[in-house]
Amino acid sequence: MQTINKFTKFTPYLYFLSVITYWFTTINKTEGISAYPILLFGIPFLWQLITPNRKLNFSLGIVFVCLSSYLILAYLFNLLNIIHWTDTARKLLFYGGVLVVGNFVMSLWMIRNSIKKAF
Repeated sequence: MQTINKFTKFTPYLYFLSVITYWFTTINKTEGISAYPILLFGIPFLWQLITPNRKLNFSLGIVFVCLSSYLILAYLFNLLNIIHWTDTARKLLFYGGVLVVGNFVMSLWMIRNSIKKAF
């Protein structure tokens, strides 16, 4: 059980790295070389895996909680029909729903890890 607890603190970083990798491969198939700047988003998460830093961890968590909250508000506006969405936007909202919830949970997990004393 201690081994599982030891490695669970790395779960959010691995999640975000996998999302960045998926995003890069998808964009790279269509756009080519212009997709390589996407890999720069993975640097803070790799840095957290190599040398953990509480301040960077907390700021990454706060940034992604804010972004995820913004997307969750978009879902609520869609449910309440406040904003008229096109069919393409509705498909994007449907497929991105799991990603938004996953980002929000992983961001909260990162904040929890930075608040804990034994990081």
